[in-house]
Amino acid sequence: MAALDDLKAQVTATTTLEASAVLLIQGIAQQLKDAIAAGDPAALVVLTDQLHTSATALADAITANTPAA
Repeated sequence: MAALDDLKAQVTATTTLEASAVLLIQGIAQQLKDAIAAGDPAALVVLTDQLHTSATALADAITANTPAA
């Protein structure tokens, strides 16, 4: 049953990670809409930087948690 418990733990971790990524993307999308609506170019630069940082962190997490072939 250890294998089943390990699988359950991995599914939970993956589901949590995916949900976090969705929330992150939705939050950035809303901030982008708000910055565009406000005509705030400085906010767009900040959002661009945040998106780059978040994308890098997500890519690193995926790479770190993907088993080697």
